[in-house]
Amino acid sequence: MAPSLPRGFEWGFATAAYQIEGGFDQEGRGPSIWDTFTHLEPSRTKGANGDIACDHFHRYEEDLDLLKKYGANAYRFSISWSRIIPLGGRDDPINEKGIAFYNKLIDGLLDRGITPWVTLYHWDLPQALHDRYGGWLNVHESQKDFERYARICYERFGDRVKNWITFNEPWIMAIFGYATGGNAPGRSSTSDQATEGDSTTEPWIVGHAQILSHARAVVAYNKDFRPHQKGKIGISLNGDFYEPWDSQDPRDAEAAERRMQFHIGWFANPIFLKKDYPECMRAQLGQRLPAFTEADFKLLNEADTDFYGMNYYTSQFARHRDEPPSDTDYVGNVDELHSNKQGQSVGEESGIHWLRSCPGMFRKHLTRIYRLYGKPIYITENGCPCPGEEKMTREQSVNDAYRQRYFQDHLDAVGKSITEDGSVISGYFAWSLMDNLEWSDGYGPRFGVTFTDYKTLARTPKQSALLLNNFITSRQ
Repeated sequence: MAPSLPRGFEWGFATAAYQIEGGFDQEGRGPSIWDTFTHLEPSRTKGANGDIACDHFHRYEEDLDLLKKYGANAYRFSISWSRIIPLGGRDDPINEKGIAFYNKLIDGLLDRGITPWVTLYHWDLPQALHDRYGGWLNVHESQKDFERYARICYERFGDRVKNWITFNEPWIMAIFGYATGGNAPGRSSTSDQATEGDSTTEPWIVGHAQILSHARAVVAYNKDFRPHQKGKIGISLNGDFYEPWDSQDPRDAEAAERRMQFHIGWFANPIFLKKDYPECMRAQLGQRLPAFTEADFKLLNEADTDFYGMNYYTSQFARHRDEPPSDTDYVGNVDELHSNKQGQSVGEESGIHWLRSCPGMFRKHLTRIYRLYGKPIYITENGCPCPGEEKMTREQSVNDAYRQRYFQDHLDAVGKSITEDGSVISGYFAWSLMDNLEWSDGYGPRFGVTFTDYKTLARTPKQSALLLNNFITSRQ
């Protein structure tokens, strides 16, 4: 018998503003760090940018109709900070045309019976704030500006939006933006392409700024908006599940746990447990890891976060290293591998090098996170590109058997974690509604349940788009 999902289980699809909207300089929107990053020469995004992207800014009605057609009861999207406040700051002007766009989007969802889930920050910091004071590198200033931005969103949209996510994947923002330099703003002291940055310190400062900014946004919501708006607020954290490369070696078991602490505990310990950073991080990073002040802990204790948003794609094996870590190590001094000591693969390969299908480990991951942090879990991203899909025609891509199997297997894992392990899992958002700009990978990988023709921008549903409705409703 297939594992069941709870009645009232929320499900739908997820997107991010910069990846789909386009309209980058229209109706008052200001530039973000991703606008700047995608226009660097030589290109660091395979020549791609989000100037037009999927043109969702003009085609949103068509995209909302797709959600309705697919049977989704919820939709997770992000707001472009620089479309709301073009210069980003707490004393800078609000762009009413940007407000109007998201009002139309929210109302369009509600008219179709679809619940809006809003992410406040999906990596697109207003460029003006980066220029003004270093953006997330300035812990003090960035908190204040993010809180004001969040308050504007609560004020203007909170009468209809009851589900808020403060940050999407702060780990990615901190590490890829400020350690490896592969993402905006592209700061790194280890990348030949970067001209600025310090990979030994900056990612940890940025992570600290995002944690405290999250806390301020949560406290603001709980104090001034929750009593009458009656919504909920959380954060979406990414993180793979790790098992020991050698199951008989306790050093590899320790390495697997340490890797997950560097990936997830970094953010989840302060936010959900109201504790300092994991001890293994303190031990390795020392003074490079910022300290929480007494006032910071007071803020964290007041920031009652309702749910754990989980972005999950794959799992890996962790092998310990005997040599000491470098000052630029950010994984906890481990090797990350797709096969274990016996040569067994962690899972079936997908259409992108880092992603394997590992539903059994997904179940373990869900159960571990629920038992550690004790909050209801919403899976805010989960998905994959099919093997070879990057080179497929529309007709080939639409017949996405691998993706259908991936969704089924991972939703089965969700059901088992609920029914057999006792986890509280309340929703699932497939990534993504449509093929889109996959950040530094450009328009190559296709994660969408809708095929996007990037020449005509025509949308074509893939078979997986309609499978999810049947699969989920049959298990409730």
